[in-house]
Amino acid sequence: MMMSQLVYGYIRVSSKDQKLDRQRRQMLEYGIPQSRIVADKQSGKDFRRPGYQRLTRKRIRPGDVLVIQSLDRLGRNYQEIKDEWKYLVRERKVSIRVLNMPLLDTAADQDLIGTLISNLVLELLSFVAENERNMIRQRQAEGIRIAREKGVHLGRPRQPVPEEFRPIYEQWKRREHPSKTLIEKSGYSYQKFYRYCRRLSKENSATGC
Repeated sequence: MMMSQLVYGYIRVSSKDQKLDRQRRQMLEYGIPQSRIVADKQSGKDFRRPGYQRLTRKRIRPGDVLVIQSLDRLGRNYQEIKDEWKYLVRERKVSIRVLNMPLLDTAADQDLIGTLISNLVLELLSFVAENERNMIRQRQAEGIRIAREKGVHLGRPRQPVPEEFRPIYEQWKRREHPSKTLIEKSGYSYQKFYRYCRRLSKENSATGC
C-alpha cells in the first residue's frame, strides 16, 4: 500500500531578533499546515540546526516534499547545499521545491527534461556562488594589503605599553641587567616582554630618540 505524500515547509532566519512571519505566511498560503512548518533562528553556515535536523533526519519520509522559500533559506554554503540536496533527493527520496525559483523542483512527477534543468540550475548557482566567494576573498586581500601599505593596524586595537614598563625597557636597552632578570621583574611573559620592547624601539626610531 502506498503511503500518502506529506508536504513540509522549512523556514529560517539568521538571528533570534529576526521575524519568520513572511516566510511562515508563504508556507500557509501554499497550503502547508502549521504543524508541518519547521523553523530555525540560526545562521545558514552549515546544516547543524535543530529544527532542520529533526525534520530531514526524523520526520520526513520517502515520497514527501520539502518546500523552502528560497535556496538561501536552506543554507549559505553552496557546496554543502549541493551535497545536502543530493542526499535528500537521491538517498532519502524526498522532493524539494523552491518557491521563488520554480525550476528548482524535484517533484516525483517531473519529466527527464525538468529534472535535467533543475540539476543544471543548481550547478549554475553553485558556480556563481563560488565565484562570488573568490571575489570577496580577493577584495579582502587587496584591502588588507592597501591598509598595511598605509600603516593601518588591522585586528583588535593595540593596548598601549604600560608606563611602568618603560624604565624596564630603558634598562634592557642599556643592557644594565640580563634579559631574564628584567623579564622576571616586569611580570610579563617572554613574548609580551619582547613585544613591548620592539614597539618602544620603533617609537624611539620614529621620533629619533
